[in-house]
Amino acid sequence: MNEALFEFPVSQRIVVADANVLFSRVLRDYLLYATSQEIVNIVWSTEIIGEAAEHMMKRVAGFDQVAADRLVALIDAAYPASLIDPGPEDFQKLEGLELPDEDDRHVIATALAAEADAICTNDKTGFPSEVLGAFGIEVVTADAPIHQLIERYPQAMLTVHLTAVRSLRGATDQSTLAALRRAKAPRTAEAMTRLLEIDLA
Repeated sequence: MNEALFEFPVSQRIVVADANVLFSRVLRDYLLYATSQEIVNIVWSTEIIGEAAEHMMKRVAGFDQVAADRLVALIDAAYPASLIDPGPEDFQKLEGLELPDEDDRHVIATALAAEADAICTNDKTGFPSEVLGAFGIEVVTADAPIHQLIERYPQAMLTVHLTAVRSLRGATDQSTLAALRRAKAPRTAEAMTRLLEIDLA
């Protein structure tokens, strides 16, 4: 079932990236480089990016605390406007609300602080539509906004893809597309495959 993200222009929308999205190298690269292209505004909090780095230390071979600190510092330096930390007033708006996972309360508070239009996560179970809908916030998987960006801004997203490939040693178009599929972004992989075929024709 296709997700309808929101009406264009996407470039004027603010999307909070959850830790499970930032954990994925290919999704993180696509979203960050799309932000650099000014075709979408991806934001996160100190806690969200820290959680993503913590997961990487647990699951990525050779990725230690030094690597985690370096990655977070590089991202924060490159995208200072994307770091949005919620305040007490944002958490107050969520008082009395029951959530499937209390750890996700911070993500919603970040969305409120950023006045975000959507939360981008690959685990939607922690974000009930009845809760988010009351605040006018949508919940989408990473596949939804990225493949829409490809359809709307093909040249900019081609640059995003090429930058992602060049930034990872040994990466190719094919390996990057395969990584997108593993990251639960099949529509993005399909859309980029078509775009690459058109560009190479």
